[in-house]
Amino acid sequence: MKTLYYEHADFLQHITGIGHPESPERLRHISQQLARPEFSDLIRQSPPLGTETQVKLIHTQKLLDKIHATLPTEGARHIDADTILSPLSLQAALRGVGAACAAVDQVMQGKVNNAFCAVRPPGHHAEPEHSMGFCIFNNIAIAAEYARQHYQLQRIAIVDFDVHHGNGTQAAFLNQPQVLYCSSHEMPHYPGTGAASETGVGNIVNVPLTAGESAASVRKKYQNIIFPAIARFKPELLLISAGFDAHQNDPLGDMELLAADYRWLTTELMALADQYCQSRLISILEGGYHLKSLAESVGVHVKILMGQ
Repeated sequence: MKTLYYEHADFLQHITGIGHPESPERLRHISQQLARPEFSDLIRQSPPLGTETQVKLIHTQKLLDKIHATLPTEGARHIDADTILSPLSLQAALRGVGAACAAVDQVMQGKVNNAFCAVRPPGHHAEPEHSMGFCIFNNIAIAAEYARQHYQLQRIAIVDFDVHHGNGTQAAFLNQPQVLYCSSHEMPHYPGTGAASETGVGNIVNVPLTAGESAASVRKKYQNIIFPAIARFKPELLLISAGFDAHQNDPLGDMELLAADYRWLTTELMALADQYCQSRLISILEGGYHLKSLAESVGVHVKILMGQ
């Protein structure tokens, strides 16, 4: 199994300030974890810088104009209550877009089986006209639309297991039947969207979870709801919004998952990709804010991607 791993120094240059949970330390801990000998077979590459044309596959020119106008030359500015821009934040965000689109190229052209993109800032809260929730551009949504337009795919599935609902991804594809969006997330919780009744045109599958819900219950909901939805859809490409903040140690969630649960979930998603997508799978980092647990969870996730 050939697994591509994208990382870049630009992602460390998005400076959110002391005490902000979405810090460069997240990627430093992941990088240290994936430097271990068991990850020596990873295909390590630097992603290209994304373009504003790629950004506009999902986002409006109005949003781009706002980011350019808000971007500081020094210090930091807020683009919303908890989303911060520092001088190199746009560069980091464009690098994330570049990673998402390049991973699609690598997987669709058969150069690798799957990919893990260790990017920041994360993306799934960014709506077409609004950056929010630590997110500037919606990497996973851009990857899906890029794959749809450049490779004429008719069925792309996105699975989002971040503890927060990916309101931006849902908004991007609410009326797009060629993209299936499946999300498990704590409710009630930020950003307040993701009720089971939000179904789009039959392409949105929301699975709300309650605070403190057991890992066994979460697994059962995946087996009963999300995995069957993917099987019915028969995707040609599987994308993962890989947030690890449903871990029981995470400060921004109230769930009970452990690294073993992420191992199980990744194994099951890989099996679906093998069955329906010719093993084509791309995972893009979202949340995860307990540094040790994040690194451990990413480690087991990537090991399964590698076929270990």
